[in-house]
Amino acid sequence: MPEENTNAAESLEKARLAQETKDERKVWYFLGYFLFGIHIVAFVMIYAVRHAK
Repeated sequence: MPEENTNAAESLEKARLAQETKDERKVWYFLGYFLFGIHIVAFVMIYAVRHAK
């Protein structure tokens, strides 16, 4: 019986770690796209200011 509980606990821990890794990767992708988007907006604003009459 204890061996089954240990295997189940290890399985749950591995599943939790896998999900955590996947979630962390999503956060990094979101951060990357967010920062890239901010730069695009900044370049467009700089262009607009520099070419305003």
